[in-house]
Amino acid sequence: MTTTTTTSSADVRVAPLVPRRPALTLLAIRRQLRTQARIMQADSFGLVGVVVVGLFIVIALAAPLLAPYNPYAYQYLPNGTLARMQPPSAIFLLGTNYYGQDVLSQLIRGSTVTLLVGLLSGVFIGFFGTAVGMVAGYFGGPVDDVLMRVVDVFMGVPTLPFAIVVVTIAGPSIEHIIFVITLLFWRTSARVIRSSVLTLRELGYMRAARVAGASHVRMLLIHVMPNVLPLTFLYVVFGAGAAVLTEASLSFLGLGDPFVVSWGQMLYFAFTTASIRTAWWWVLPPALCVIAFMSGLYFIGRAYEEYLNPRLRRRV
Repeated sequence: MTTTTTTSSADVRVAPLVPRRPALTLLAIRRQLRTQARIMQADSFGLVGVVVVGLFIVIALAAPLLAPYNPYAYQYLPNGTLARMQPPSAIFLLGTNYYGQDVLSQLIRGSTVTLLVGLLSGVFIGFFGTAVGMVAGYFGGPVDDVLMRVVDVFMGVPTLPFAIVVVTIAGPSIEHIIFVITLLFWRTSARVIRSSVLTLRELGYMRAARVAGASHVRMLLIHVMPNVLPLTFLYVVFGAGAAVLTEASLSFLGLGDPFVVSWGQMLYFAFTTASIRTAWWWVLPPALCVIAFMSGLYFIGRAYEEYLNPRLRRRV
């Protein structure tokens, strides 16, 4: 006799097509970080850029320990007179400014403010540009139209005049400068990342994931974001460079935070006191620091561009 065993449909458990647990977003991000490290190691200019920017970061973090004097304090000579417009010497390695303050101490302390503005603004620019570009490119349709029209409005805003107006109305402070820089420079990254996502969403594995029932959040975090991270890193670098230059420009125009020292503010006071042509020790150091930091960021960006665009890679 043959015994037939019946199994109800409730007893059958079918493995889900899409795993319930997130597919290792952090692992994908770590892989991208390792990729970025390999990019910098393989490109000599990128490696130089990392060393230069890293050196400035170390100086900024150790500024309270490295500055020989209080950057805001007035210095005096042994005879009791104000050490005003003193050229470089053994006592004041980079001399003093019109107000009797040590230039080297201000230069070191100014690196903290300048890098804080640059790096924070770069991160915010990369974050908002990536978020807007991913959402617009992935969903398309009305969402894409609305977000891209917002980007078009910001693309028509002149950078420096708008920054001057906003900082003048809101008040000169580090927070307002970071806000206005982020508001102005996220637009380009959003456009480029949106174009990349438009291509990604039509690939075979993206369609397969949608058919398998992957949610929009999963699609964006697992399948889209890891692929646009190199572009995000690139625009973080570009955003940091633009932020440093914008902050220096605003400070040179007298719109920097009056309670902190930055490289642009040092140049502003040198200009307003008519010392910009005579006190070279007050003018050249902050100007050269801005140039060196911008060059380091440019070298890093150049390495990223070679990685992202095969046409720019050197032929061996």
